[in-house]
Amino acid sequence: MSFEPRCPICRQAVVWEGNPHRPFCSERCRMVDLGVWMTEGYQVPGEAVDPDADDDG
Repeated sequence: MSFEPRCPICRQAVVWEGNPHRPFCSERCRMVDLGVWMTEGYQVPGEAVDPDADDDG
């Protein structure tokens, strides 16, 4: 069984060794992924947080 990673954005094969963009195949795919995070396209599940709540106790 061999390790054949795929880019999570475009699904192309990823060169793993020496690739500064891994797990992405290119800087373009890395930037696309960052853009999705920045526009809240991906979300980590959790409880809603009240930004006005006092954390001191």
